Amino acid sequence: MRPDESRYNLDDLIPHRASMSLLDEVLEAGEEGLTARVTIRPGSAFYEADSVPAWVGIEYMAQAMAAFAGLEKQRVGETVKIGFLLGTRRYETAREIFREGEELIIEVERLYQEDSGLGCFAGTIRIAGETVAESRLNVFEPPDTEAFLQEQH
Repeated sequence: MRPDESRYNLDDLIPHRASMSLLDEVLEAGEEGLTARVTIRPGSAFYEADSVPAWVGIEYMAQAMAAFAGLEKQRVGETVKIGFLLGTRRYETAREIFREGEELIIEVERLYQEDSGLGCFAGTIRIAGETVAESRLNVFEPPDTEAFLQEQH
């Protein structure tokens, strides 16, 4: 399936500018997780020397979590909001780069989500069925994003 054929519109799910929207498409989504796809190609963000550094996998996972949160908001008729990646624990990867032409399957699963907006997700990246990266990511989606941002100034 090409990105423009997906039943999920990433621009509606993730509040990122086009150049920083890294996912190609959402493949499937459920009550507690989401699966997305990225194909490494010239023009991909962070692409250099026929590859993308493997540390970008953290952002692929974070954007998959953002897409999941966006879908949850859409399901209940709410506006998609900005969330924040607070940090990651044990981002482990079996490689230093993702090579041109490789199709990455990014899976995120919600481990918990508090009413305060704090949450934790497990993230996995697979290439040709092989797990090449894993992590736990801590996120925060404030109940009122605008008020939260004003407080930080």
